[in-house]
Amino acid sequence: MTASSSQGIKTVLHPVSDLSKAKAVYTALLGVQPQTDASYYVGFDVAGQHIGLVPGGGPQGMTAPVAYWHVEDIEAKLAELTAAGATVQEPAHEVGGGRVTATVIDPDGNVLGLLQDQ
Repeated sequence: MTASSSQGIKTVLHPVSDLSKAKAVYTALLGVQPQTDASYYVGFDVAGQHIGLVPGGGPQGMTAPVAYWHVEDIEAKLAELTAAGATVQEPAHEVGGGRVTATVIDPDGNVLGLLQDQ
């Protein structure tokens, strides 16, 4: 595996307008209680994936779900993607616990998330 290869989609974040209503629906869908349950974020870990609920689309203003590709080297992957024609929407930044995320926009306007655990 090269430093900039992908480990696949393991995280999907969903913007929600009502966190408590969304939490009830996703708890029923996934069949587990959330592992993270805060006013700013609710997160479920199930079947090797993390599903997150972000009230109001969070500070990044998400308007649709964003799938996050887990990568070994986020800066290398950003360089590859921009060289291939993607545009950086949100540069790499730490979001807590040694986790770094970034988003790019593909030529058709789709948002692609990148996630690296330190």
